Amino acid sequence: MTDAPLLQVEDLQVTFDVRPRGAWPWTPSLKLHAVGGVSFTLEKGETLGIVGESGSGKSTVARAIVNTIPASGGRILWKGQELLKMGTSERRRHRQAVQMVFQDPLAALNPRMKVGEIIAEPLITHHPETPKAEVKARVGELMERVGLLANQINRYPHEFSGGQCQRIGIARALILNPELVICDEPVSALDVSVQAQVINLLSELQRDLGISLVFIAHDLSVVKHISDRILVMYLGRVMETAGADELIDHPVHPYTRSLVSAVPIPDPVVELARVRPVLEGDLPSPLNPPSGCVFRTRCPLAQPSCAEGLPPMLQVGPGHASACPITAEEGVAATA
Repeated sequence: MTDAPLLQVEDLQVTFDVRPRGAWPWTPSLKLHAVGGVSFTLEKGETLGIVGESGSGKSTVARAIVNTIPASGGRILWKGQELLKMGTSERRRHRQAVQMVFQDPLAALNPRMKVGEIIAEPLITHHPETPKAEVKARVGELMERVGLLANQINRYPHEFSGGQCQRIGIARALILNPELVICDEPVSALDVSVQAQVINLLSELQRDLGISLVFIAHDLSVVKHISDRILVMYLGRVMETAGADELIDHPVHPYTRSLVSAVPIPDPVVELARVRPVLEGDLPSPLNPPSGCVFRTRCPLAQPSCAEGLPPMLQVGPGHASACPITAEEGVAATA
């Protein structure tokens, strides 16, 4: 148990029953395949970035890890112990050890509660015996740590900017001294300059506190800045996984290459000369995903064989795996 990774996700699957609008009560519900066969491990103090388009299943994976939605298949292990087999006390400890920072900072905060109450709420809920003076001191310490002023403790969320509200959310997530913080697109609603501040703050907190992070975002350049490893998802499945620098410098899967090509380069001459692969069509419906490789309907390299079976994750280098057999040999040759 002690040598197990902090978090292990093995063949995670999440499906939802969806009833068509206007359907009769006896009409069978449809299966929405939100996540299919996602696997990864996370070590203590490590940051895993998860990137992909909207609808790729990133947030669903996050919510399955914190156990707010049930997994339909596979296993989630916390320090070697399966999440669904935990007892009441173990599940309570897991809730304290795994916290989330949400996408919309203002919507995630109760508008009727003062900032001090918002930050203190998890501590009071899980440790009601904590003296009020200690709670107040802890809240003030965290506010200062995330870049807020102590005299703002009695203000309401609407009195703060978006970046400040996200700092409040981060302080709230840290008050229980978690071991893992899941950041579900925490900077997508913020200005670019504020995004950099929040990302730098998360990196600093991780370094000082030794916590692990799962950082979810659309922007590959943002994910690279903070992540040790990156996992690329498309329509609920993993397309490629590698170290952050390796993934950006040597993308193998056609979908990853399209994401990397969308990251702007500061040099205007190089940027104008780039040839960018453009994905045709829209993301397929998870109610009726394509057979075989789920990316084949938009892949410029797709072949008839891509529809025949689900492609396995193939190793193309140390810690680098891709779900595209067409480009995997090319990737292996490039790393040889």
